[in-house]
Amino acid sequence: MDSADLAAARERVRRHVPPTPARRWPLLERATGTETWVKHENHNPTGAFKVRGGVNFAARLVEEGAGAGLVSASRGNHSQSLAYAGAAFGVPVTIVVPEGNSPDKNAATEAFGAELVVHGRDFQEALEHARELAGRRGLTIVPPFHPWLVEGVATYAAELHEDVPDLDVVYVPVGMGSGICANIAVRDLLGRATEVVGVVAENAPAYALSFEAGEPVATPTADTFVDGVACRTPDPEAVRRIVAGAARVVRVGEQDAADAMALMYRSTHNLPEPAGSLALAGLLAERERVAGRRVAIVQTGGNADFDVLARAFS
Repeated sequence: MDSADLAAARERVRRHVPPTPARRWPLLERATGTETWVKHENHNPTGAFKVRGGVNFAARLVEEGAGAGLVSASRGNHSQSLAYAGAAFGVPVTIVVPEGNSPDKNAATEAFGAELVVHGRDFQEALEHARELAGRRGLTIVPPFHPWLVEGVATYAAELHEDVPDLDVVYVPVGMGSGICANIAVRDLLGRATEVVGVVAENAPAYALSFEAGEPVATPTADTFVDGVACRTPDPEAVRRIVAGAARVVRVGEQDAADAMALMYRSTHNLPEPAGSLALAGLLAERERVAGRRVAIVQTGGNADFDVLARAFS
């Protein structure tokens, strides 16, 4: 991605997704112990950052001549992103979700106009079925990681650096990698010295293991309630970019992730989804390391089922 790609993506995205705020919350800073900016991607039309990638992908597909439609796999936010974008550009969208997926996210995906297909025990099996459907129906497969998705997501990173100059550290949750790779790309385009730190759940450590090994490392399971980062098979290109550009990848436990959700709600009254609070959990784990520095955390989304919130807040 170069500066022209980013400028074009910002033009596409801004027609559908207004800029989101970056705010400081004094009560939150009592807990973090340092200047802390929250980039509120939970304020987007689908309640999460991924809508930016979906809009950019659909727009570019239409620019190049749309086919029969799009198909992808997702646990929730990616699916709503594509469903929203498909409705905006008149492109049919089919989403494959694994069995036992969030009922609220399934309902929201269908409400935005997508066809929902339930298949597989986890995200990886759902993704494999989506690829089968693409071939069978002549659809365009939207992978969980793609340059067009990264371009779209990069628009929030550009907004963040414009609103908050001279950031020392940005914490980003890592699902399949579009968020952290977008932040690395924008940081590099702007020539900033900002550290980009990824955060994963301890029970879904594939990207942390991959960062440490310098190459993709898959895991047999990704058994975490933080569904937005429940990856067990990393994307090789995402790993390459993260290894080249991230400062580190932090792992946080399940209880720490739940505690960060509760803290985010109490201190900002913004509804947090598990992955949406993971950046805060990573910052809290490194509180002493970043003391006195200007830090940003990305609240990537606010789409949490009631029962998940009840468990986290109890």
